[in-house]
Amino acid sequence: MGGRIIGVRRAFPTGRPAGGRAPRPRDAQPEQLGFEGMPERLFVCTPSKLGAYADCPRRYRYSYVDRPAPPKGPPWAHNSLGASVHTALKNWYALPPDRRRPEVLPTLLKGTWVREGYRDDEQERDVYRRALGWLEAYVDGLDPADEPVGVERVVAAKTGVLAFNGRADRIDARAGAHGPELAIVDYKTGRAALDTDDARGSQALALYAYAAERVFRRPCRRVELHHLPSGTVAAHEHTAESLARQVTRAEETARDIMAAERSVADGDDPDDAFPTTPGPRCAWCDYRRTCPAGAAAPGKDPWAAVERPPEQG
Repeated sequence: MGGRIIGVRRAFPTGRPAGGRAPRPRDAQPEQLGFEGMPERLFVCTPSKLGAYADCPRRYRYSYVDRPAPPKGPPWAHNSLGASVHTALKNWYALPPDRRRPEVLPTLLKGTWVREGYRDDEQERDVYRRALGWLEAYVDGLDPADEPVGVERVVAAKTGVLAFNGRADRIDARAGAHGPELAIVDYKTGRAALDTDDARGSQALALYAYAAERVFRRPCRRVELHHLPSGTVAAHEHTAESLARQVTRAEETARDIMAAERSVADGDDPDDAFPTTPGPRCAWCDYRRTCPAGAAAPGKDPWAAVERPPEQG
């Protein structure tokens, strides 16, 4: 046999392998893509989240930023009352129309009653009787055959800044001047009566209307506050422009919140990023005992808001 050598590759003058591709240096890394021009993340929020910051940035921080969150104070009786009445009305609409009668209300209210926060059993029984009276008077003015578009319905919408979602107490179908429309209904159980200014200025109602219009693709401009203790309705008719102004206000609040959160993440003092706004609300704040400014204010008893007003002499 000849002297042919098997298995030895020919060397190439350039040092390149047979494919002609130069080897990558070991320290070469893929080029990192920049994020300039990428859209900023949307701020996910509810009306209560925006409202917490608008009322007091420090309360927002305690609720949504600090982890673990500071301990809250005792439950409030007025929150228990509101939750009980809202759930009773939700369950009333869940019944078939032929069973939506006033005589079912005691069972509905008892089944949803929240007992926390009351001074004693006597006060709780008194508040229960008042709440039942409100409900009986309220449903007396309702048509049991009317089916709302939504009851405790979640609606959501996105803007360039917000990813908003919220749960509307009720969304009604109404006849408008140019065809079917929607109306937002919000139940209120506080002692103070409400007026048109309250309905017009409510950012929560405006955001519900803005979102409902997009979810159902039907105009939604009317917002109503149904005050059960007084049996009154405070209403406002928004325009596209007034809804847009409320959305812009919400976006400005969201930008302020995101800036404050970035400041804390960068190492700034949380107390400076989320300052307090001392005032009458401090007496009702869940975090009054944690906040130095709140602790300096006299607190309210958990049942104070449901006490009967003193008799006029």
